[in-house]
Amino acid sequence: MLSARLKINLADVQFSAVRAQGAGGQNVNKVSSAIHLRFDIRSSSLPEAVKSRLLQLRDQRVSADGIVVIKAQCFRTQEKNRADALERLQQLVEQVSRVDKPRIATKPSRGSKERRLKNKNRRSQVKAMRGKIRD
Repeated sequence: MLSARLKINLADVQFSAVRAQGAGGQNVNKVSSAIHLRFDIRSSSLPEAVKSRLLQLRDQRVSADGIVVIKAQCFRTQEKNRADALERLQQLVEQVSRVDKPRIATKPSRGSKERRLKNKNRRSQVKAMRGKIRD
């Protein structure tokens, strides 16, 4: 079950243009459009439950002091890189805000009982045959 899609307040997000690191000969336009997105979990406008789950998340993008840093440099323009980084942040928040319904225990179906019994009988027959072959 997915909770209602949480919207990230753009006032909580900081973008900084950075120069990407890469091998020589990379396209200058692509390198110069790299973006780092910084998102402070503690001072954000997200619900407290989502904040605590984000802080407990084992992810390299989340630092110990509660800052999420997402790097984007796939596109040639900063606008597309910003949109990409914001979308990845949104996915991270949705991943944390998802609450799965507890699974209801059900009785085994008649077909599964029959299959299990058939397999059990077959295994016991194979074991019995092994003893007869060796003699």
